[in-house]
Amino acid sequence: MKIVVQRVSQAQVTIGGKTVASIGQGLLLLVGIGPDDEAEDVNYLARKVLNIRIFSDPEDKMNLSVQDIQGEILSVSQFTLFANTKKGNRPSFTEAASPQIARKLYQDFNKILSKILPVKTGEFGADMKVSLTNDGPVTICMDSKNKE
Repeated sequence: MKIVVQRVSQAQVTIGGKTVASIGQGLLLLVGIGPDDEAEDVNYLARKVLNIRIFSDPEDKMNLSVQDIQGEILSVSQFTLFANTKKGNRPSFTEAASPQIARKLYQDFNKILSKILPVKTGEFGADMKVSLTNDGPVTICMDSKNKE
């Protein structure tokens, strides 16, 4: 499971010209699910996302989590995080999980997060337009298979 975490002052998802989800200060998550991912990967990254300290404290040090600031989360499914670009110029996405596996794990991930903070989502499998104001900018990549 791979996640791109972006600290944002605002973010939104639009489908067909209609805004389906928007948040203020918090995290925009681009979430990719691999074929070998399971509940352990979901739990690990949910815990990491909720506790990563990338928001500024009163002394302007990145020392607070999204929970500490009572921020929001916008979670967007993103199978392209598993793109393979080794051959040619057209990426292959065969390293991403099937939609059936990915949908369930993505929903499980969002369910865990939503027990702690408000979570809004895009629409799984839809052609979405994502806009954001990246605060910092701060962008962190997480991979449940690379826990070093």
